[in-house]
Amino acid sequence: MAERWLTVRAAGGRDLEVVVDGPDGGPVLLFHNGTPTAATHNPHVVKPAAKRGLRTVTYSRPGYAASTEQHGRSVADAAQDTEAILDALAADRFLVLGWSGGGPHALACAALLPERCMAAATMAGVAPYNAAGLDWFAGMGPENLDEFGAAVKGEQPLIEFLETAAAGLRDVTGSEVAGALGGLVSDVDQSALTGEFAEVLAEAFRRAVSNGIAGWRDDDLAFTRPWGFELKSVRVPVAIWQGAQDLMVPYDHGRWLAANVAGAQARLLDAEGHLSLVSHLDRILEDLVELGSSQY
Repeated sequence: MAERWLTVRAAGGRDLEVVVDGPDGGPVLLFHNGTPTAATHNPHVVKPAAKRGLRTVTYSRPGYAASTEQHGRSVADAAQDTEAILDALAADRFLVLGWSGGGPHALACAALLPERCMAAATMAGVAPYNAAGLDWFAGMGPENLDEFGAAVKGEQPLIEFLETAAAGLRDVTGSEVAGALGGLVSDVDQSALTGEFAEVLAEAFRRAVSNGIAGWRDDDLAFTRPWGFELKSVRVPVAIWQGAQDLMVPYDHGRWLAANVAGAQARLLDAEGHLSLVSHLDRILEDLVELGSSQY
């Protein structure tokens, strides 16, 4: 089935841009994209999901592409937006997957929507800033050190950084993505960043900054502030997938989440990075379906 693009009305009269892929009426897999990306057709998620009868639903977080800005939003606010999307699709329950900057938003769904969320998984998900026992910046590539260093200084330094960074993504092509990411790409991620995957990622980057940097700005600020929920309150099954060769979201973020999200199961892979985890999506979705199967 070809993807369907929808506009969903969220709290405060905001619009959310939503793309629905896969079997019509199938159980929902809500996929939270990374930072900075906007909704796009992603066959690397859609195909293994459809193989399991799942309908993939992705949306552009507020401020990205056609989704209305929500300045000052918290990570927790994603749960309310998720409910609006589920209600619009007449979907009662769902599985949730979050990649990179989408990881915290998937965990928000697990923590705050326990009656609807059957299971959650994160891929290279960000851990909370100032988390006890975690050196949040250790192991990050230089571009992320600069980006999040600006974020913790305040909104204006972050805006100045992102305006420059966004200029390099507005027209980026698949063959240019690795160069645009610079020192954030490990060797294993460089090998993964080819062909259709690189083209999909480039489109997601272009769309993310097509209407400015508001979504990217608000993601970064939300990550470095209190998230609005407690990870130890999670009561649904969760799997934490993380690669040791990750220069965007370092390995210790995954290890910390696996140790601090209530009941989380660790899926820590020594040979993988941030992007190369995509090659494991079949395993990741099989695992997620199995975790949620007792609640179908």
